[in-house]
Amino acid sequence: MNPAAPTPAPAYDYLLVGGGAAGLSLAYHLAQEPSLAGKRVLLIEPATKDQNDRTWSYWTDAPGLFDEVAAHEWHKIAFRSPGFERTFDLKKYSYRTLRGLDFYQFVHRALGARPAQFTLVRAEVADLANTAAGVQARTTTGQVFTAHYAFDSRPPAIEPQPGTYRYLLQHFVGWEIETHHDVFDPEVVEFMDFRGAQHHEARFMYVLPFSPRRALVEYTLFSPTPLAKAEYETHIIDYLRNTLGLAADQYRTVAEEVGAIPMTDHPLPSRVGAHIINLGTRAGRAKPSTGYAFQRIQAQSVRVVRALATTGRLPTDPTGEQWQFRLFDTLLLDIMQRQGERTRDIFTQLFQRNPVERIFRFLDEKTSWADNLRIMNSVSAGPFLYSIGQWLRGHASQRK
Repeated sequence: MNPAAPTPAPAYDYLLVGGGAAGLSLAYHLAQEPSLAGKRVLLIEPATKDQNDRTWSYWTDAPGLFDEVAAHEWHKIAFRSPGFERTFDLKKYSYRTLRGLDFYQFVHRALGARPAQFTLVRAEVADLANTAAGVQARTTTGQVFTAHYAFDSRPPAIEPQPGTYRYLLQHFVGWEIETHHDVFDPEVVEFMDFRGAQHHEARFMYVLPFSPRRALVEYTLFSPTPLAKAEYETHIIDYLRNTLGLAADQYRTVAEEVGAIPMTDHPLPSRVGAHIINLGTRAGRAKPSTGYAFQRIQAQSVRVVRALATTGRLPTDPTGEQWQFRLFDTLLLDIMQRQGERTRDIFTQLFQRNPVERIFRFLDEKTSWADNLRIMNSVSAGPFLYSIGQWLRGHASQRK
């Protein structure tokens, strides 16, 4: 009897499926780790990232790997709702925005400078599976690639369970405009302007001013379904006319941004078997209650690379997520889904009764139990108590 043929060694050390924010962030973090310089990395991405298809905004209190390509940085934010308006000095924090195209080009230049380490293949992965030796990826055209470990950032495939979990979108349309005269305060981000009608949902304006005459003006909602595009645009025009005092001939639109970010407490595993880690939205890195993802993606990349560099293996816990913050997200999603208009009151109370540094630490999931109690005591208890009851029963609230 002939012995079985030995299983061939995987062709690559690491296989990255997807070249968006999550895949490219991990690739860049790998490139910056000297102890992993000898590892062979394959990036499989179906599309050429040669357009500015999105922007990412985030706050931070420390230097980051992508600071040099940040499009703009601010040190003040404004919160506005009926009866309460305040501009906050961010102190040790800064608020930054990063254009997708700048990020893609920056990372690809870095990877291109290491051709012996990084290989790029234009293809779409149809199947990714654990094997005895590692992982195998099969593309839609039949190509097969093998590696010791894989990192999957494809959009998640979710089978909704609406009776148990909550499913919302953060959806928006934004216009980047130029005005004929000075209109914007380039020092202050209009973080949330809730003064408009809520229509039983959470709706606000968001403005990133790049100069006195140029800004991104965005209409954003938290709700289950997107609007017709013309409806977002109607609200943007109304804001430009009635809040900023701009007539139609006093500005021009130079760019447009459209998006919808899933916000759900549906379980999204960070790990699949022994050799696959999920990244980005596939691993729940878009924070369920706010939609912010970029810094959470960086934190996961740091965690993964640290484990690979120190142990040679994947981290047991790829995200380090803490259960109490997951619960806070679930409760706010439950309120948004049941009575979206209450969101305005909750955020108003948060900003009215807490220093902005505490709010950012809380949203970054870095607060102590004492600060968590301060945050929870600063908002009306009633909506949360009802949602706690729903959570304890394993039910998700439905829109009233």
